[in-house]
Amino acid sequence: MSIRTWLTSSLERNYPCTPVGKRPILTIDAALNERFSFQMLVRNNVKLDGEPKRDDPVAISVSSDVPDGWDIRIRRVGYVPMLHCNTGAVEGESDGSGMIPGYVPDPLFDETSMSLPVNETHSFWFSVKPPSGVKPGNFAISAILSLSDLGKQTRTVKVNLHNVVISKRHDFHVTNWFYNDALLDFHNCTAFDETYWKVLPKYLDNMAAHGQDMIYVPVFTPPLDGVKRPTQLLRVTRKGRDKYKFDWRDVKKYISLAKKSGIEKFEWTHLFTQWGVKHALRIYHGQGLEEKLLWKPETGATSKTYRKFLSQFLPEFHDFLKSERLMSSSFFHLSDEPHGDEHRENYRMARELLREIAPWMKVMDALSEIQFAKAGLADIPVPSISTVLGFLNDGIPCWCYYCCVPRGRFLQRLMDTPLAKIRMNGWLFYRWQFQGFLHWGYNYWYQSQTRNKINPFVTQDGLKWPGWSYGDCFMVYPGDNGPLDSIRWEVFSESLQDYALLQTLGIERDSLSELRNFEDFPKSAEWINRTRKNLLSRKAGKKDK
Repeated sequence: MSIRTWLTSSLERNYPCTPVGKRPILTIDAALNERFSFQMLVRNNVKLDGEPKRDDPVAISVSSDVPDGWDIRIRRVGYVPMLHCNTGAVEGESDGSGMIPGYVPDPLFDETSMSLPVNETHSFWFSVKPPSGVKPGNFAISAILSLSDLGKQTRTVKVNLHNVVISKRHDFHVTNWFYNDALLDFHNCTAFDETYWKVLPKYLDNMAAHGQDMIYVPVFTPPLDGVKRPTQLLRVTRKGRDKYKFDWRDVKKYISLAKKSGIEKFEWTHLFTQWGVKHALRIYHGQGLEEKLLWKPETGATSKTYRKFLSQFLPEFHDFLKSERLMSSSFFHLSDEPHGDEHRENYRMARELLREIAPWMKVMDALSEIQFAKAGLADIPVPSISTVLGFLNDGIPCWCYYCCVPRGRFLQRLMDTPLAKIRMNGWLFYRWQFQGFLHWGYNYWYQSQTRNKINPFVTQDGLKWPGWSYGDCFMVYPGDNGPLDSIRWEVFSESLQDYALLQTLGIERDSLSELRNFEDFPKSAEWINRTRKNLLSRKAGKKDK
């Protein structure tokens, strides 16, 4: 039996077949209040050559020794099956060569022990945060492996804390769409029972802790990716022909919990159907428990029926936003991802309807054709990273997004996107003057465009590969009591922390000229670590003087 341990940064994926590494010591440079992470790897390297040998699993546990007051969390990195490589891959731009199809590291379990099988590599993820008031200097963290009957092995992480305090990110918002139907389905809730309200804050806390400052509010059931289980926060009662009454109590409660978690911005349900702006939104009697609709699903987007509803709802909505002091922190959607001439005409008519009834409402939507913005149809366009620089070149302020595409050399955060490449998200968002980033998949645990649940620990493509990518649908997994992070979600969060660091240090955007576009940019851990160290050292040195 030959138990081996070694360290890697948070920017390396390690697979069951990863060979023994040679790094007993790891060095990390960080700001005084920066959350950082690393991994401890362990492998029982037994060669089975036909001779009788001990090949039973070995009980192991992992712990740490940190300076007083330091916060540390240790989790086991789990493996999930990835059945195919994502299509569109470019040589050198994907992880898992020779490992996929196969098991890939992704979910993080709050476990510090396991039975270690022979000839398998396993990893433990350490998340560390220095205490408030810590002084600059050099520190050491010990990662300790305890074996059931074979003693301990210790590996050392050297931490250089620089004299820099990262300020809170500002003027750049982040939203990953949260699916309340997934919460209901995977936590056995009913909309909106006591269990729902107890579980919801755990997801809100998780999003805020990972740098997300905006939440999708399902005042109505979101018209996204098929006909979804109703999650209508607003109670709607019909009070006669084309007359409606609204009860905002659950909307208010949802907002209150989000604020308590640290969420500061709110985006409201799209008011028209996705991919074409053809129909009115599906709105239910009450909150939709019986799934009784107020009108037929094929009701037109600008029909008299829907116009009469909006003429009552939107003024009350405006009053609610003003009374709750939410106007300046609200973002409104019309329809998701319109494209082409027909969609643009439908979008134009729906936009005119909103301007007539709610002239106060500015519209923000994911759309990648610049014609929508040039025609003044979208106040806050959110183009794909494949076209977004064209918007900026034309002087159009905007957000940015990506989803299933683009792939290849482009920025992404899929299950085979190198972790160093995922860490570049914050750097690229900072490089240009974007207003925010939007992604559709925080917790989409369904077969594509259906209500059929999938097992996220087995399926990560919504059963729609190759059209959908492995890892695009969600960043967290459903745990027994709330979300379980993925390593992708952790690294993405650290990338947003890099954004805040660049903003704190006042780094000129043009000085990041190596970041040429969303395809051509540095993609190595060495570049990230070297650049961060140089920035931290340079700015800390100026402060000391």
